[in-house]
Amino acid sequence: MVKLSSLGDVIQTLPVLHDIHSRYPDCRIDWVVEEAFADLLRTVPAISKVIPIAQRRWRKTFWQADTRAAWRAFWHELQTDTYDVVMDFQGLIKSARVARMARLNPGGFSVTYANASDWCAYEWPVRWLLQRSVPMEKTIHAVARYRSLAARALAQDAAQWLAQAPVYPWPAVPAVQPRLAVLAFGTTRADNLWPTDDWQSLGRQLIAQGFGLALPQSSDQEQAWAEQLAQTVGAACQVRPRMSLAELTSRMAAATLVVGVDSGLSHLAIALNLPVVQIFSQPRVARAGPLGRAHQQPVGGEHAPHTDEVWQVCQQVLAAAPARHSV
Repeated sequence: MVKLSSLGDVIQTLPVLHDIHSRYPDCRIDWVVEEAFADLLRTVPAISKVIPIAQRRWRKTFWQADTRAAWRAFWHELQTDTYDVVMDFQGLIKSARVARMARLNPGGFSVTYANASDWCAYEWPVRWLLQRSVPMEKTIHAVARYRSLAARALAQDAAQWLAQAPVYPWPAVPAVQPRLAVLAFGTTRADNLWPTDDWQSLGRQLIAQGFGLALPQSSDQEQAWAEQLAQTVGAACQVRPRMSLAELTSRMAAATLVVGVDSGLSHLAIALNLPVVQIFSQPRVARAGPLGRAHQQPVGGEHAPHTDEVWQVCQQVLAAAPARHSV
């Protein structure tokens, strides 16, 4: 499997692991991913080997000797094993290049998408870079797109696969820290941001209902924003220190509620089966929103929602949340 980034897209690809293992229980699945997300995938038992790549970092120093050496080491690790199928789930030239360089067993093949889908990144030359390409619906949810690619590549009935709800590779979280809400505000896309005034208003409403607030952050800019929010809404709002994705996953799993923009952390919360309110500021809900669980709901879409809309959905998902043991 080749799915390099971003965090949300990597997480939404995870149900493919269950799909494949449930039909080929003795198979081995290796995954090439950007180095920033490798520690998270290493916690997933269904993956035999995680092969990290640092294209984002290497392209900034491509002329340096250590970067060239790192590229050589990556190609060597990629080509250590041979594969029956190499699937490019990203559909970009940079990912197809990686898939193209993997070694195949006799009769093996590489595969990617034959066309673009709405709100999904795609570069048309990839269909000519790999051996096979799979036609895809024009409008399709990202999770279904990844699962359909795997099914069709393996000559399986995609509709039958999609008739079953996506299964993420983490077990059910047995314990919860009562009245803890994680606010996943960070995003690399400016058009996904939710206004600061709304976050402040929502934070005060949650605190008034007895919630403590946790603010994860992963950059100086996010830390400064989180500290400002904490100063505004009070001591019940705590800025979390930076941590690895694996540690963040473990900490987030104890939350009572996660409210986040359309970003990697809110998708991680969905994968953990937590009560989630996912805020959309653009019409991407049909491509990326939660699927089929009453305790995981989107809000917004064509425009950023008001605080009252988000608060109403928060109450709905908490009422629908499955029972969990407290710590």
